[in-house]
Amino acid sequence: MNAGERREEILQLVRTQGEMSVESLSEMLKVTASTIRRDLAKLTDSGELARTYGGVIAVPTESETTLAERSHEAPEVKRAIGSWCARQVPAGSHVLLDAGTTTAQVARALRDTAPLSVVSSGLTSLQQMADLEEVEFTLLGGRYRPVSQGFIGPITEAGLEKFTFDFAFLGADAVTAEDGVCEALPEQVRLKELMSRRATHVFVLAHAEKLGQRPFHAWADLGNGWTLVTDDSADPAQITPFEDRGIAVVRVDQMGNAVQS
Repeated sequence: MNAGERREEILQLVRTQGEMSVESLSEMLKVTASTIRRDLAKLTDSGELARTYGGVIAVPTESETTLAERSHEAPEVKRAIGSWCARQVPAGSHVLLDAGTTTAQVARALRDTAPLSVVSSGLTSLQQMADLEEVEFTLLGGRYRPVSQGFIGPITEAGLEKFTFDFAFLGADAVTAEDGVCEALPEQVRLKELMSRRATHVFVLAHAEKLGQRPFHAWADLGNGWTLVTDDSADPAQITPFEDRGIAVVRVDQMGNAVQS
């Protein structure tokens, strides 16, 4: 293949597999490391890839909304989803909360459930629980992302591996039955996949407008052992693809009660 075709192949590999090193790309494409470095220089200069300590990652093709902006999206729906989720958690449980505005509503609703052991990758959950003496709260460190007020990266992943959980509540920029959870960065979806492996019960929280959407190109495959929690405005055409793949779906009304599909 010529240089242009090789660079397009590099883009596709990084977008589908996440962060990749010079060495792995050199081996997969059967060219020298110096050739790969020249290709990466071109791709980073054009803004299509971004450098990391270990290699390169894809740059999102859509702009990612900030946490402050997301806090104004469907607040009543998120509060209702958070309320239903919290009622699934008995006192004494070990709970994992992803970063995000909807998981923050789970944290808010869990304030009356004690004692609890809570681990989170996001500051929003800490803000909801920081004053509670009967909640043992652990914040996962790592590389801080102001856009989400959360932590990602190898330090976050290493901390996560020290725990197991009864319940994990994960946020999403979007979710599809075919590909799973969509996020802006490969590091985010890798963290979600690791989170899902550490918990007995895994819930993905996404209001109806996020179902079936594809705003970015990084995807977390959680398998079929998880439950989608959405709101009651989701129609059958949005729900059926998940149920057909064996994924449980809970639709929640504005009072935080599950309703029939």
